[in-house]
Amino acid sequence: MARQRWAVTWVCIMLLVAGTAVLAKESKEEQQAKIRQTAQQILTKLYEINPAAKTSIRKAAGYAVFSNFGMKILVAGGGSGKGVAVNNKTKQEVFMKMAEIQAGLGFGVKKFNLVWVFETKNTLDQFINSGWEAGGQATAAAKKGEQGAAFQGAIPMAPGVWLYQLTDTGLALELTVKGTKYFKDGDLN
Repeated sequence: MARQRWAVTWVCIMLLVAGTAVLAKESKEEQQAKIRQTAQQILTKLYEINPAAKTSIRKAAGYAVFSNFGMKILVAGGGSGKGVAVNNKTKQEVFMKMAEIQAGLGFGVKKFNLVWVFETKNTLDQFINSGWEAGGQATAAAKKGEQGAAFQGAIPMAPGVWLYQLTDTGLALELTVKGTKYFKDGDLN
């Protein structure tokens, strides 16, 4: 058990160091511009796959878009990503990071994108200021009356919080978010 924890920690540290080293060469403004551009590309892809998502996001208090990279080797795995949270009313941006730790057998590399949608300012502010720790698994089949139809293809994560996961093949209908933490990027804000 101690070896598994050590292996997971080592993989996560290596992923985060590698990602930070690449971004460290760019200025703060260049990194922000790159994250904005990536976020816009992710939203464009989501709107092509699920046109109703555009209206849902526009009507929400805010949203957050993340580009993530994960790797799993034997019993340990991890991932990292960067993104931006946007308040729809004020247009204020908050740049954020995510880190993920996985345990269990497996091997592979995964790149995926996440779009969080917050129906209320309170849920958006909580995500930005307190971060988010996710654990477990959810399925997009869950639907709550009228609201469920508005967020078709999104996964309910908490009351007033929805999540779209995009993969290379389109919109994921099942999401595993085990050991994932979202937090403000102290270097980009």
